[in-house]
Amino acid sequence: MKKVYSANNLMEAQIVLDLLEHAYIPAQLFNQHAQGVSGEIPFTHAYPEVWVMRDEDYERGKLIVQAYEKIPATIGTIHCPACGEENPTNFQLCWKCGSGLEIALYPTSAPK
Repeated sequence: MKKVYSANNLMEAQIVLDLLEHAYIPAQLFNQHAQGVSGEIPFTHAYPEVWVMRDEDYERGKLIVQAYEKIPATIGTIHCPACGEENPTNFQLCWKCGSGLEIALYPTSAPK
């Protein structure tokens, strides 16, 4: 086993774990319950960690982590084309009506 990622929070660690599992890389999450003892131990020892189970998956796992870290943080909002409700730009479906937001993100040009 090798550590492939040390996260700032549990949600980030879970995202990386899911990305690895979708790439068929068996991985395990450690320190998911260590946040509560961060005052008793150095806080860096309480960070959630993702470890790959097989050493031969380490390099491929690191590439997945590097690709994840390069994804820009999205901020801002988008209005649903169906109901007009405001949604974060990283949503794929409107939280209110369930309509697809990709139409609003990637409008097609109207035929002339």
